[in-house]
Amino acid sequence: MIDRRRLTGRWVHSHEEDTDEEMVFRSADSGYTFPPSRGREALELHPDGSYGGTVPGPVDKPEERSGEWALEEGNRLKLGDRELEITAAEGDVLKVRKPG
Repeated sequence: MIDRRRLTGRWVHSHEEDTDEEMVFRSADSGYTFPPSRGREALELHPDGSYGGTVPGPVDKPEERSGEWALEEGNRLKLGDRELEITAAEGDVLKVRKPG
């Protein structure tokens, strides 16, 4: 079971570290240096259950997203109508199963 407080903060998609099965996010506060990219998804999960973030848009301009988030069944991160299965939340790394 994942502690909800462990998920709060800003997470940036580190797509270079993705595997065939998982997407990797790193804490924006980790000091990790991301390689240049044409766009990265970012999530900011707030303690009050709200979230904001960005996804790469069709012309490489970030598109903003916001809504409510919840942790269900111990490892399911609900972001509005999107659901991600968390496979690991250790240190400054968050891994989720790729939608399939």
